[in-house]
Amino acid sequence: MTPTARPSAIAGYEDWPAYVREHPRRQASSAAAQELSDALGVPDAQRLPKVTVHWEETYYGATTSQLSWQLGFGPRTTGWLVRPAGSSGPLPGVLALHCHGGNKFGGADRLLELPDSHPSAVSARAGHYDGRALATDIARRGFAVLAHDTFAWGSRRFDLSNPPWRTAAAAAGRQAQWREDGVVPTEAEEYNAAAGFHEDTVAKAAGLLGTSLAGMVAHDDLAALDILAALPGVDQDNLGCIGFSGGGGRSLALAALSPRIRAAVVTCMMTTFESLFPAYLDAHSWLLQTPGLWKLGDWPELTGRAAAARFLVQYALADELFPEDGMRQAHRILESLHGGTDRYTGSFWPGGHVFTAAMQDEALEFLAKTLAC
Repeated sequence: MTPTARPSAIAGYEDWPAYVREHPRRQASSAAAQELSDALGVPDAQRLPKVTVHWEETYYGATTSQLSWQLGFGPRTTGWLVRPAGSSGPLPGVLALHCHGGNKFGGADRLLELPDSHPSAVSARAGHYDGRALATDIARRGFAVLAHDTFAWGSRRFDLSNPPWRTAAAAAGRQAQWREDGVVPTEAEEYNAAAGFHEDTVAKAAGLLGTSLAGMVAHDDLAALDILAALPGVDQDNLGCIGFSGGGGRSLALAALSPRIRAAVVTCMMTTFESLFPAYLDAHSWLLQTPGLWKLGDWPELTGRAAAARFLVQYALADELFPEDGMRQAHRILESLHGGTDRYTGSFWPGGHVFTAAMQDEALEFLAKTLAC
């Protein structure tokens, strides 16, 4: 009997190990950024990838272009550039970073108003963004906004049609529970259930390769930032980034890794590492919890590694993913690091783990003021 072929644990990314071997270490612009880059295991990037424009349409007061590029391993990246309708001349640029949200079937599409939004994107906007399309709203304020799928999300997701054994076994349990409950899951729900289990496998593979999930996400985000800076009509000296939840962590990491970033919004993603132990450790993904990261200092202290960025950090007092004492301690650390300067603004909001409309309005005002839009 011929044995059954064992499925790939990294389907769709079989070229990932070779890429990391060939590009093992990103060269950062400062010693502080290099330490963080090395701790995350950020691979070096190839030269700026060729960007393909697939379509461009104007609606809802904004012009949206769908783009794609190939980073040298894994699937092509899909991204969207959004600008104010009728704009000309260089605009300040913002990289809009989507959240984790337990939704890897989709990516940046949750941040955009599109003529035909996928139901999973609509659901993510309703559940996490107060029903608003963050990237499109920012563009209407006078920015060129790039929103892209990052490593393991959306167009960059892993192929789990034939999942590896552990993922398959865990997903089978979820399927059994759905059947018992009389639930017929959507394609996105099935994928996201499997991807939630598969994240441990991705983190394991990344560790073996000398990188991390956060390091690979940072690799994709740094490439997107370089693409944004090189696009026509973008002021490459006037760039910022914004993110909620896992996107907020990405925003902090990007500002600390790249001197291009002048303004960074970190929403519902700030605490001390110690406050997560032991009760909150399981609430967070590998995107936050990179092994050894604490050796560089606490999470809020990473802002001190940013060369030029000003930070707006927004806290939700009833956030179920972060204890209030951890958020307040992080705020005190940030004030002690940046007190007497305009490098840090912290704001506390009622409510849970949601980027509310009022919080988004504050974030847009911060970006407009900091990037002089």
